[in-house]
Amino acid sequence: MFEFLEGNVVDVTPTHIVLLVGGVGYLVYTADPYRFTVDPEKMVRVYIYQSVSDTAILLYGFYDQEDKQIFEKLIAVSGIGPKSTLAILAGNDRDGLVAAVNNKDVKFLTKFPGVGKKTAQQIILDLQGKFEGILPNTVDSISHTNQHSNSQELSDALSALAALGYSTKQIDGIKAELSQKDGLSTDQYLSLGLKLLMH
Repeated sequence: MFEFLEGNVVDVTPTHIVLLVGGVGYLVYTADPYRFTVDPEKMVRVYIYQSVSDTAILLYGFYDQEDKQIFEKLIAVSGIGPKSTLAILAGNDRDGLVAAVNNKDVKFLTKFPGVGKKTAQQIILDLQGKFEGILPNTVDSISHTNQHSNSQELSDALSALAALGYSTKQIDGIKAELSQKDGLSTDQYLSLGLKLLMH
């Protein structure tokens, strides 16, 4: 079982990154791939959860240990899979998640794609009080300087939302508002889009 991998990010897509480690490119699914940037000179550490099934061995990557620990707790809940768990983490709102679980806020949890009322209730039942020891502070978004047209960044962010499981109708509902924001990075568009979808 991997704890983390250190290497260079050589590709970023709406669903995953490719991390080059010792000549091997690892495909790593992440909640928000655009928190990482392609930089062959910069060494990054990605915390890893390895999922092994009869049909595949998949790697899920996290920016820090806290996100990995939250992922491991969520994925242990019956009825919730890796894709739904990544969608929850993509919101980058640990405070909101912990508060929702501790306050039995089913409505908050069902806003995530793939999480119905029954699954939300199961998350609360299984995880209430289980987040102690994990810092619930929201991670600050990493700012990227961006001097060129933002159309590609917006397009990538919308693709990332679709990859997380949000419907075309939901995405179209926030697209106009996102389009009014100029000069944002893909990560910033994605973060803003998630906030709009949660309200």
